Amino acid sequence: MTNVINFLKQSDIFYQFTPTQLELVGNLCHEVAFNAGDVIFQENSGSKELYVIMQGEVDILINRGNSGSNNKTETAIARLRRGQSFGEVALVDEGLRSATARAAQKDTRLLLIPRDKIIMLCETYPTLGYRLMYNLAADLAMKIRNTDLRIREQLLYKPQDKN
Repeated sequence: MTNVINFLKQSDIFYQFTPTQLELVGNLCHEVAFNAGDVIFQENSGSKELYVIMQGEVDILINRGNSGSNNKTETAIARLRRGQSFGEVALVDEGLRSATARAAQKDTRLLLIPRDKIIMLCETYPTLGYRLMYNLAADLAMKIRNTDLRIREQLLYKPQDKN
């Protein structure tokens, strides 16, 4: 348990958590392991977990194929590393996953935090809930900014077709 709490202390989404708050979150976590190429969750599957990378790397992929065809072309849109989180939208919305997450290295270890348990913790301890949601909002804002920059780069620097 001490390893989990020490790790949570280093993760961005648990920034400025007190030792007691880290222990409360640590009690909810359980560790899961994946090998390179293992799918953690599939695009369009249900979302009920938040993940934090303890070791290894995770690729986030989107399917570029037509929804009605069997032609699936997955494209990596991000590679996440130790301390980064993914699946955070599950805390706000139990909708479908917008991308696939796949382990990029052997012995990828993740902390899995169930949505229902972390939400109950946030409701029971509003200060903890506020801090977690604030940190998640900051993390999501950074991801949106990075995506915006990538889209701008593609639009501005992609060679134009001359017809």
